[in-house]
Amino acid sequence: MREIEIRVKCLPHFEGLNIPQYMSQGASGIDLVAAISQPVILAPLDRALIPTGISLELPPSTEAQIRPRSGLAHRHGITLLNTPGTIDSDYRGEIQVIMINLGKENFEITRGMRIAQMVIAAVVKATLITADNLDATHRGSGGFGHTGY
Repeated sequence: MREIEIRVKCLPHFEGLNIPQYMSQGASGIDLVAAISQPVILAPLDRALIPTGISLELPPSTEAQIRPRSGLAHRHGITLLNTPGTIDSDYRGEIQVIMINLGKENFEITRGMRIAQMVIAAVVKATLITADNLDATHRGSGGFGHTGY
């Protein structure tokens, strides 16, 4: 596993919280926390933009992917909109998470709660070129569900 260093700027409303980290040796995602001053109540089908209190300086040719936490999704129906969210290497603003409650009960987000995970990934740049034809494959143009369930 390749390791890189990423500079993190902690914003004033992050004060007193722990720097995001991997929660196990084999974890792919770094847990992000809610940097809020007051609890946020998400009613069923409500969504909210939750600040994390950090900004990143990602190396060129990398991105940060913001993904839901499986425990919140399974136990409470809490997930993220626009997932995975993409943090580009040239973005220097605060990372914020769009949370939604797909559960049946209100859900309370509190300061310091682990709300999402961030996976750092390599990015490959592509140059798109027009073509009159594409190489044939076994699948061809078969789309949604064409191979069964």
